[in-house]
Amino acid sequence: MAETDTGGPILPVILSGGTGTRLWPLSREAYPKQFWPLVGPRTMLQETAGRAAGPGFLPPIVVCNEAHRFLVAEQLRSGGIEGATILLEPEGRNSAPAIAAAALLAHDRAPDTRLWIMAADAAIADIPALHVALRHAAAAAGEGLIATFGMTPTAPETGYGYIEAGEPLPGLAARRVARFVEKPDAATAARFLAEGRHLWNSGMFVATAATLLSELERHAPALLSAVRAAVAAATRDLTFVRLDAEAFRAAPSISIDYAVMEKTDHAAVVPASLGWSDLGSWASLYDASARDADGNALVGPVEALDCRGCYLRSEGILAAAIGLEDVCLVVTDDAVLAVHRSRAQDVKALVERLKRRGRIEATEHRRVYRPWGHYEGLILGDRFQVKKIQVRPGQKLSLQKHFHRAEHWVVVHGTALVRRDAEEILLRENESVYLPLGCVHRLENPGRIPLILIEVQAGSYLGEDDIVRFEDTYGRA
Repeated sequence: MAETDTGGPILPVILSGGTGTRLWPLSREAYPKQFWPLVGPRTMLQETAGRAAGPGFLPPIVVCNEAHRFLVAEQLRSGGIEGATILLEPEGRNSAPAIAAAALLAHDRAPDTRLWIMAADAAIADIPALHVALRHAAAAAGEGLIATFGMTPTAPETGYGYIEAGEPLPGLAARRVARFVEKPDAATAARFLAEGRHLWNSGMFVATAATLLSELERHAPALLSAVRAAVAAATRDLTFVRLDAEAFRAAPSISIDYAVMEKTDHAAVVPASLGWSDLGSWASLYDASARDADGNALVGPVEALDCRGCYLRSEGILAAAIGLEDVCLVVTDDAVLAVHRSRAQDVKALVERLKRRGRIEATEHRRVYRPWGHYEGLILGDRFQVKKIQVRPGQKLSLQKHFHRAEHWVVVHGTALVRRDAEEILLRENESVYLPLGCVHRLENPGRIPLILIEVQAGSYLGEDDIVRFEDTYGRA
């Protein structure tokens, strides 16, 4: 997209705070759906950032929570997105505070910068049509409007909010917003589809930083005041901007729709047909996936015999299904979900039940990502635990010690540089080291290939919080 297409460069603002509960067991709080490759080889975050990269676009602002900061940084790096500002929320407060913080940062640079605000986890099939719609939205933003993208409905969808389009705006390929409508029941959604005046609410917006802040000041002054204080007291470390926690928590938790869009008289909607989906459930992911002659979408090592209209996905082990119709079957290394496609929205209620029962599978995977790589729990027994650890080339863990456990490391791939108190030990494949309880130690990968080792922990307490850090490359406490 040429820079002149939109009247100046566009600043993408990517909101990456969602948890994607309805896509459990793949998407979980510790590793939600925007970090997974759901409809192609790249993750949803990478797909989103890639649509807003190149000529005509500024480096993005990505808003995420503290726990995901290194995941976001690594996925942007591996996706070829450079120069991003990663804005850290101390806790999720919904979309309005996140957008306000991004707008304040952008306003300090250039008040008339057009912000393209979007979620990190939506799928869009027609990218050229998206950029045409963006050009129309940017033109509306240049007139002081907040333009949202309204998707032409293709079905009576009850999982989306709707926008009723009003009269056309002179000189613009946009219409006024007559009203926003909550997620309807099936009968209302069918009526909306038949009438042709209602569009799906995509949650994408384009506006200048100055317009956004003006409308926030008018309709949500307490929110803007709290976020302004959080931005003023923000700290910077590595590539992150960390909002002040106390000030940010004073902001009400509210969506931009409720805070501004339903109240402002500056709202416009650009109708568009983009092949858009928020991938909010396994049923919507089925709709967005390629299917075989029997209407099945098959992902990973799966076999289907006499199945029709199914979404079958495995992240590792072989999953086989016989005689199923309109079912979503999802297999991970620690959980299996089977749900009729018509009940896919109810997965959220299942996850809430798992949380109430204290099931760790509700929020975490066996594989846990860290800025240096990841680890996987293999065996958990009485006073012992076995993990597989992978460290990326050139990365190292913190200098640390444990009060309640000793550790034994066995290298199975690559080379490890181990500090144990005053010693430095170089380990190669099939070599090991013992780390007694209380010793100060560090693990580093000095090589050019991934380091993989098996860690055996033994002790009275094996929790991840039994770590005292003395030094950390990544600024963790």
